[in-house]
Formats: sequence, C-alpha cells, structure tokens
Amino acid sequence: MSEINQKIKDIISSNDIVLFMKGTPDAPQCGFSMAVTNILKHLSVKFEGVNVLVSDELRQGIKDFTDWPTIPQLYVKGEFVGGCDIIKEMFEKGELKKLFEEKSLLS
Repeated sequence: MSEINQKIKDIISSNDIVLFMKGTPDAPQCGFSMAVTNILKHLSVKFEGVNVLVSDELRQGIKDFTDWPTIPQLYVKGEFVGGCDIIKEMFEKGELKKLFEEKSLLS
C-alpha cells in the first residue's frame, strides 16, 4: 500500500465523518464542496474537512482510493457515501439524515 493510501485510510478510520474537499469547511474553494459542506452544517453533524488542494498527491490519491473521479467525497464511519450529486439527492430524500441517525451521528 502506498504512503498516500495509508494516510487516507488513517484519516477515514480516525473520524466518523470525513469530507475530502477543495478548500476547508469554513472556506470551500469550489461550489460542489460548498454544497456538501452546507448540507452537513445544516444537519449539524461534526465532520472533518480534508483540503485536497494542499497536495496533488492527496488530490489524485483520494480519486484512486475510491476509484471515484470527482471531489468532494464523503465518508461515514469508514464507508464511502458519494460525491456532491449523490449527497444532495440523499439529503433531499431524507436518506442522509437517516444514515446519520442509524450511525448515531446526529447531536
């Protein structure tokens, strides 16, 4: 396993909710990252934002890790949930809130 894959695994395993995004939760640097951040904030869940723009290796590494071509990418309790479109759809259908409730992540 490559060093970047191990780093990604460590981040995912040490946080209940992780959003690999462009920018930070307080200053998203793309509309898709901002949309997912706003949904998570709306649901009042605590999440770790990981800025993939700090390193090309990390940005490419997360795409390779999930075999998913776009960012942001949301992980809940170690599982890849999806990117912006999937998260928005799940939120609109109430599925995202339900997922967080099932995982006991809503405060």
